[in-house]
Amino acid sequence: MSDSLQTPTSTVKRGAGRAQYDQASVYKIIDDTLMCHIGQQANGQVFVTPTCHWREGEYLYWHAHSKARNTHGAVKEGQKVCINICELDGLVLARSAFHHSVNYRSVTLFGVPEPIDDYDVKMHHFKLFLDKVSPGRWDSLRPVKDIEVKATGLVRIKIEEASVKMRAEGAIDDDEDFDWPVWAGVLPLEKQWQAPQQNADQNKEYPLPTAPNAK
Repeated sequence: MSDSLQTPTSTVKRGAGRAQYDQASVYKIIDDTLMCHIGQQANGQVFVTPTCHWREGEYLYWHAHSKARNTHGAVKEGQKVCINICELDGLVLARSAFHHSVNYRSVTLFGVPEPIDDYDVKMHHFKLFLDKVSPGRWDSLRPVKDIEVKATGLVRIKIEEASVKMRAEGAIDDDEDFDWPVWAGVLPLEKQWQAPQQNADQNKEYPLPTAPNAK
């Protein structure tokens, strides 16, 4: 069975040379990031909602309030959503304004959201999500209340229609501009977690949380 996630909908038209469709590349970007943007239609209007995501197996999951547009609303509409995840890696500074660009990694996915209503499955995924945010933190938290589980909607799409698009190179200038007297190249962007800032309402010291691997 092919691990290609290319379909007519996910095929990249502009900049096709920067596209990838293999499952491993899609999974890596999903797993290395914490936030995505969900695009959906409701009553003839397009909405885009930022939210956190995680993956288990061949499914992408997200959560929100049980009555939120991107959970309850997405399932109710029964239409395909479009999800994008993008990480900026650097600024590409060329010798001309026209050839300035950015280095980035992005994945775009398509699928019809499925609701997850089973209590134990929801608890399993809430733990997966929290442990992605801060590995090992779930077991130290106040136990989840039933009303909180009920109030939280959980949905997923199967990762079977997706594309990766990325750029990781220097400036591409016109030959006649190579001697133009201005700096050209890449300003790399590297993000890192800063020192923890403890809540002002705590007057005791506790073990510091573990930072996630996600960027």
